[in-house]
Amino acid sequence: MTYQEKKSIVSIISAILIFVSFSAYKVVQYPAEGMKQTEMFHYWGSFVLVLTLVSIIAHIVISIIFNIVFRITTGEKEPNFADELDKQIELKSHRNGFFIFILGFLLAMGSLVIEQPVQVMFVILIVSGFISDVAGSVTKLYHYRRGV
Repeated sequence: MTYQEKKSIVSIISAILIFVSFSAYKVVQYPAEGMKQTEMFHYWGSFVLVLTLVSIIAHIVISIIFNIVFRITTGEKEPNFADELDKQIELKSHRNGFFIFILGFLLAMGSLVIEQPVQVMFVILIVSGFISDVAGSVTKLYHYRRGV
């Protein structure tokens, strides 16, 4: 298994762990029924912002730890350049991730059009962001294993 395949697997697992653990933490803090609209927007806004911040920091820390463990276990350095294949796979993974997020964004806006509660829109946006992150990593793993 190559460095890129291992890194994709670590990225998938870390994205799932970060999303599930943070969502479980925030669900417990969900305010009771009958909250005002400003409280609801504050809750969901803080959910999105903190999840984004936590996710970025956790991915950086996990990437550093992965590189240290990879170097210790294999005795090799991580590749410091990207060839044409790496760039092509990166572009395809970004394309798939963005497509899924845009689809989720349109679904979220559609939920407002059919007069669903605002919570539904936020949940669709958050879940589509998570799925797009995982889909990008799965796309990378698929193309590194099967080719372009």
